[in-house]
Amino acid sequence: MHTEESYRWRKQVVWGLLLIAFGTLVLLDRLYYIDAGAYWRYAPLLLVVVGINQAIGHPSPRELGNGLWTVFIGLWLFACFEQVFGLTFRNSWPLFILAWGVKLVCEPLVARRSANQASQAQGAQQSSLKHPEY
Repeated sequence: MHTEESYRWRKQVVWGLLLIAFGTLVLLDRLYYIDAGAYWRYAPLLLVVVGINQAIGHPSPRELGNGLWTVFIGLWLFACFEQVFGLTFRNSWPLFILAWGVKLVCEPLVARRSANQASQAQGAQQSSLKHPEY
């Protein structure tokens, strides 16, 4: 239970920090201290941060897949906006088909591995209850 609690706490802290950073950027732009237009091109990288935050720690297999999908979308948007490797919205849409296929293949594998680890942890816990160490 402790790991689930720390996972939720970490997600909340990251969201709070992102909102503080975004609000500060908008406020400074509106007060004409900075020109935020130069920073908007990095906005898709916020999705990468959100996805990484969702994927690390002790997520369920579904949360892990959703986090990696969010990272992919953020990187894809950034690559299209910046035309990295010549990618545009018009020529890069097949990447979604590939990423979706990878997610469909990997999700059951991750779910099985997660279930195996949970059953091993439960077995170890029951074993320690039967034979307490003095």
